[in-house]
Amino acid sequence: MTKDIDILGIGNAIMDIIAPVPDEFLTEHEMAPGSMNLIDEPRALMLNTALKASSDLMEIAGGSAANTVVGIAELGVHSGYIGKIGRDGVGERLAAGYRDAGVWFNTTPTSSGTASARSMIAVTSDGQRTMNTFLGANTDFGVDDIRREEIARAEMIYLEGYLFDSDAQKAAYVKAAEIAQATGGQVALTLSDSFCVGRHRAGFRQLAEHQTDLLFANEEELLALFETDRLDTALDALAGMRPVVCVTRGDKGSIIQTSERRYHVPAAPISKIVDTTGAGDQYAAGVLAGRAMGLDWPDAGYLGSLAAAEVIQHYGARPETKIHDIAAHG
Repeated sequence: MTKDIDILGIGNAIMDIIAPVPDEFLTEHEMAPGSMNLIDEPRALMLNTALKASSDLMEIAGGSAANTVVGIAELGVHSGYIGKIGRDGVGERLAAGYRDAGVWFNTTPTSSGTASARSMIAVTSDGQRTMNTFLGANTDFGVDDIRREEIARAEMIYLEGYLFDSDAQKAAYVKAAEIAQATGGQVALTLSDSFCVGRHRAGFRQLAEHQTDLLFANEEELLALFETDRLDTALDALAGMRPVVCVTRGDKGSIIQTSERRYHVPAAPISKIVDTTGAGDQYAAGVLAGRAMGLDWPDAGYLGSLAAAEVIQHYGARPETKIHDIAAHG
């Protein structure tokens, strides 16, 4: 089969509902600053109503891996996405949002009646985001959503660590990775969140050692994966495993470790942090797109730095400035 998709993301399909809030909003609604909380549908609806008080509220078809493949599409590289949606208005807007961004999307909506997912994202004045996520239809995602003919179309699949919280989802991941490997594709994995790593450390390490070609993590997530407080220790442990690893370090840039060496990639300059939502997602988009374009690791890493720098200077997890303009001024 012809490989006509460069990067195929697999993860949670979530409508991001984003609004700037005063610091006291978090206290009022009992949120820890910077946290990611899984919530039920009633709390999601309550927070949605509360955020609507903001005149700057935005609704964007998101999800971590979805944000990455949208960023990849913006860079002119062919991407696709697999993520579960409900048979409702939010699900229709999610599918349309992905397709309008240039991402191939063909996942069958759930027949269970479960509502589509949404994430209430409160952004404080320091640019920090606090996320409250109702997973909705994503809990119905399983092996039946992984079709061999779709995985075989991809040069690389990109797995989101967040979608790893049930046996059915884990089985779907393993199936996707096995098909990718059997059909000449590669597998990328993002660890997503340090709490996610804490819940699934053994499974992630198994994937990293045996089925992952490219691993994305921030420094905190990688330290959690190997239960250490030293980055060199974690990187040394990965040196004996399968994947190339890309570790983001905020304003310190990133480290990309291959089997031959470690590259220290600088952060791109910014004027002001507005909203850190999606920084890691867009870094991954830059690296994945850069490699698909044929860039070497340092240049692909810096494309990731540029993409991350762009997205944190405005609200929302998708790029707003064409990457050619970013690169010209980077």
